[in-house]
Amino acid sequence: MRPPCVYANASAAEHERLRALLRGRGRTVVRAVMVLLSLHGLSPAQIAVLVEYDPATVRRWIGRFNACGAAGLADRPRSGRPRLGGRRLPARITALLERPGPWTVPRLHRYLRRPRISRRTLYRRVRQVAVWRRPRLVARGDPARTAVVAAIVKRLRLLPPATAVWTADETHVHLLPHLRSSWTTLAQRPQIATPGKNRQLTVLGALEVTTGAFRYRLGRRCAAGFLALLQQLVTALPTAPAVVVLCDNDSIHHARVVREFVAARPGLHLWYGARYSPHDNPTERVWAALKAFLVNTATTWPGRRRQVHAFFRARSPGQLLTTAAPWTSPWFPTSYRQNFWKGA
Repeated sequence: MRPPCVYANASAAEHERLRALLRGRGRTVVRAVMVLLSLHGLSPAQIAVLVEYDPATVRRWIGRFNACGAAGLADRPRSGRPRLGGRRLPARITALLERPGPWTVPRLHRYLRRPRISRRTLYRRVRQVAVWRRPRLVARGDPARTAVVAAIVKRLRLLPPATAVWTADETHVHLLPHLRSSWTTLAQRPQIATPGKNRQLTVLGALEVTTGAFRYRLGRRCAAGFLALLQQLVTALPTAPAVVVLCDNDSIHHARVVREFVAARPGLHLWYGARYSPHDNPTERVWAALKAFLVNTATTWPGRRRQVHAFFRARSPGQLLTTAAPWTSPWFPTSYRQNFWKGA
């Protein structure tokens, strides 16, 4: 004879697992709700009314939970018709996708030796192990990157306190507007006029990684422009015992006039990161924010220059420091990291 009422019993750990199951698949969520309501003192009959199930079903899942814990609420293996394509089909698809190539469903069907399934069924099998997206171009990398980064970290640890550490880089801004997808009305697709003849402007900038101070100048990509930026950095913090400028291996950074300028100032140090490693430089993220600010806007050439100035005027050093996130760069030791959770 079955008992009139069945109640669940759970430890604190099992209670947490039940709460985690609430974010799972549909049927498992309903079963977890049954057990949680039972833990709060509701009878199976009351729970059955709330979740619109039979009371016997509620008692069965509460009993399954009492016997097996939260793992018992999942579906048990059941017999049925074998899946089309065989059990090894997802593994075969994964092995093919790990090889570079323009993989489409017809191409996969051909390389799988035309299994006896429809293209739609093959598409569903592909969706289980893959996603449709464009590949990403990455720099080929420097074989000596690990050693270069370790050397920079070691040298940074030996710097005297209050040393000004700048990360310098340059980017190009065009009169032809950058286009990106955005929300638009259904009635009309936005149209942005082209300038007719494109023009290019180089923005040279540097970020101080402890205060968020940013210095920049507009000009051409040349050694003279980088030299003018270095002069700005030297005079920006005159009380600093030393000034360190971290940059990439661009040819303008190795120019003779730049080397002579650095050699004439003992307190100025120019350090170079690894080749083909642009993501090591925090200033790259400032350029990404600048390009997002200029996107989808058509203007005149003086207007484009004013937009660049407006971007830097509208952002405080703290905002630029948060955008660049230098504590995530491998160039800096853990002492440069910041904890934003203290004020939360």
